[in-house]
Amino acid sequence: MDNRTFTNRIIFLDTETTGLSPQDGHRIIEIGCVEMIKRRITGKHFHVYINPDRLIDAGAIAVHGISNDFLTDKPRFEQILEDFLTFIKDAELVIHNAPFDVGFINHELAMINEVLGQVEDYSKVFDSLTYARKKHPGQRNSLDALCKRYGVDNSQRDLHGALLDAEILAEVFLLMTGGQSSLLDDIHTEKTEQLEDFRKYTLSNRPALKIIRCSDEELITHQQTIFTIEKTGGQCLWPRVSRILCK
Repeated sequence: MDNRTFTNRIIFLDTETTGLSPQDGHRIIEIGCVEMIKRRITGKHFHVYINPDRLIDAGAIAVHGISNDFLTDKPRFEQILEDFLTFIKDAELVIHNAPFDVGFINHELAMINEVLGQVEDYSKVFDSLTYARKKHPGQRNSLDALCKRYGVDNSQRDLHGALLDAEILAEVFLLMTGGQSSLLDDIHTEKTEQLEDFRKYTLSNRPALKIIRCSDEELITHQQTIFTIEKTGGQCLWPRVSRILCK
């Protein structure tokens, strides 16, 4: 993967969704794509909001800010499908945490008609998160972390948005694959020191823990955090278990 050259048509893609997993009935509500040819942004893009015919999880709304009311008059996925497939056909899709977005798109395709196949039948897929982890092992490689490492301005990214994130990913990708970066390797020094202090705190020194049930507001905040971690490539082992424990 590291030896691959990107000289053809590349599409940077991001999605926003109603929740974490299509297996739980969640759907895509926004797609943003930015075109690059021979390492130059062409100015062509594909951007659409989609009516998912279901409610959005509160935690997801807190992350991307897209409301249920906003989507009521938007097209369904099948209505934008032809234009979307035409835009990405024969390109190489660069996606940060590709399994998340590709999984959702493939689920939407299957819901319409299984003969449509999968994203991989129309485009190649390159996971920029996997690439970043190999290039910067042992470091945080979320899109926000890469922006800090490469000096990319993401000050407008108060909320996640598919088109904005695709544009930011394009800029990060150019720096990450072109060697024109200013690496800030000590960016996590303070957090590393805090982690060492924590390791010195042994279980034998802990008092008995009191179980405090979370409130509805705390549960929404927790769901927001889980959604953000999963969406940006982190691994959460207990999102479903946590919902049970918080009841």
